[in-house]
Amino acid sequence: MRATTKVCIKPSMHIMSNQAIRARHQRRDHSPEFKRELVTRSRLPNATVSSIALEAGINANLPFTWRRAHLDATESAASPNASPAVLVPVSLEAPIEDGVTASSPPTVPRTPGTIEIDLAGARVRLRGAVDEASVRCVLQTLRGLA
Repeated sequence: MRATTKVCIKPSMHIMSNQAIRARHQRRDHSPEFKRELVTRSRLPNATVSSIALEAGINANLPFTWRRAHLDATESAASPNASPAVLVPVSLEAPIEDGVTASSPPTVPRTPGTIEIDLAGARVRLRGAVDEASVRCVLQTLRGLA
């Protein structure tokens, strides 16, 4: 009979001490002066927001957000009592002369059509509602080419 010996190997363990655990990355709180300076610099001619943000060490989205907030604040300060724009329905009527309402001439419905001109082996096709000036222009151009 063989003698067996048991070997017990303990894994190494690391026990954390009661050190303060660092909090996750916190948001930086930028001062109003810093924001104002970057907004002012971003509004200069030939300035790019991304280069200004890179120099300041911030994401390029922040200056855009700050610019928008600055514009909103400027607009509200410029007109504190102004009400928002409202669309109002409008109807137009012909002027009244001698107590009778002038009526507009009856409109003749235009039906879209096609005009084809074959000239010297070329075909010009005018589609849709074509006005007299357009036809005249095309004919004069063709006359100049002939």
